[in-house]
Amino acid sequence: MRTEVVSPVSRRSGILEFAVLGLLRESPMHGYELRKRLNTSLGVFRAFSYGSLYPCLKTLVQQGWLAEEPGHHPADPRAAAPLSNRRAKIVYRLTAEGKERFEELLDQTGPDAWEDEHFGVRFAFFGQTSRDVRMRVLEGRRSRLEERLAKMRASMARTREKLDAYTLELQRHGMESVEREVRWLNELIESEREGRDQRDQRDDRDLTREREWPPSDDTTT
Repeated sequence: MRTEVVSPVSRRSGILEFAVLGLLRESPMHGYELRKRLNTSLGVFRAFSYGSLYPCLKTLVQQGWLAEEPGHHPADPRAAAPLSNRRAKIVYRLTAEGKERFEELLDQTGPDAWEDEHFGVRFAFFGQTSRDVRMRVLEGRRSRLEERLAKMRASMARTREKLDAYTLELQRHGMESVEREVRWLNELIESEREGRDQRDQRDDRDLTREREWPPSDDTTT
């Protein structure tokens, strides 16, 4: 049976699609504004140029997930400037189909969601993600880092006597970085669980009140 190999380029294109749909769910934007949001809000896209973004936007429009609207976005500070010497900017708006597509992507919790690049983007949209999906992504990320940490420790134990002090320090620094992220993930997971427990307790109290309604007629006078 042939196994399909997903290239890094295809995986990165998928991350960009997810991020574009997520940002446009907040509000319509023109290309420059969207690129700026990708650069400032999602660090993984700092090196992206509009030349890389445009093919993605074109594909999403062809899929029916985005719509192009000629003219200036109201947030554009130069919107009142005359248009005689420059082209009107195209504003990209998320369609109903695009919203459905983004919600489908939000619900995906496969291994790609735990990888370095994709996890950061997924985490940026946790505010729009259900609690159960957040938990699966966080736990998957933690599991992946714990595997990486175990390999790093085993490698250091085998090679530390052969390494010079600077190389050994570099490896130690990398291991400490992973350990910090694991601790951070543990805190996030615990916080999510506490939130779930509090929600369950509220549901139990509400259910108890419903069962006690209407109140008993037996009163003491």
